[in-house]
Amino acid sequence: MSRRVGDLMTTRPCTLPLEATLYEAALVMRDEGIGGVLVTFSGRLCGVVTDRDIVIRAVAESRDASRTPLGDVCTADLTTVGPDDDAATAERLMREQCVRRLPVVDAEKRPVGILSLGDLVIADGEASAVLSDISKAPPDM
Repeated sequence: MSRRVGDLMTTRPCTLPLEATLYEAALVMRDEGIGGVLVTFSGRLCGVVTDRDIVIRAVAESRDASRTPLGDVCTADLTTVGPDDDAATAERLMREQCVRRLPVVDAEKRPVGILSLGDLVIADGEASAVLSDISKAPPDM
């Protein structure tokens, strides 16, 4: 029996609009204990910003975090999955793209969850091979 992404994902992902600032994203990450926030435009996923993005693309470039919008530093070229997709497909995408988490979107591209390597490892010990492959990969940003 195949596993669905919707059964494994973390629901209610943290999102911020494209025009929110890096400072606002950093506060959300701190307060929620997470490493990334989904970026939306009119409620639809348009990017992801991570704690690493803030350091590499903003702090190291001397950008003002209280004035820099997420749209200036977020990753917009995203690989996503849907809640009805098979978990094996998500694992394959993680391997191919060398990413540790995938945004989960509905048919209208509205974010409904996040599927992380941790979610896969908890669900099935076989996913530890995915974790191993991705951990050996060079940084993805």
